Amino acid sequence: QVQLVESGGGLVQPGGSLRLSCAASGFMFSSYAMGWVRQAPGKEREIVAAISSRGTRTWYSNSVKGRFTVSRDNAKNTVYLEMNSLKPEDTAVYYCAGGSSWPDTVDDMDYWGKGTLVTVSS
Repeated sequence: QVQLVESGGGLVQPGGSLRLSCAASGFMFSSYAMGWVRQAPGKEREIVAAISSRGTRTWYSNSVKGRFTVSRDNAKNTVYLEMNSLKPEDTAVYYCAGGSSWPDTVDDMDYWGKGTLVTVSS
């Protein structure tokens, strides 16, 4: 069975940093592109970062570019999202997701975690 388990969320002040982790199991992790998707209350899901199966290619939404960094460790079946210079508008549930091909949209994701809440507030 496929499992994606996020961790590392919590409350952080504006300008602060958090590092999210996603532990994957039950599928060929090293063959899947991985992404981080967030959903704020009342808003649709948005892919904020993606990384290719080998980690050689990354993509970021304009809203997080320059502040967030996605990485992966295929030996540990883990993908990370380092978030710096956090803003209140980054507040959302952050989901880890995987796709057998490059995820141009959230519909391209095959597997999803349950999410971890990130709250940016003073």
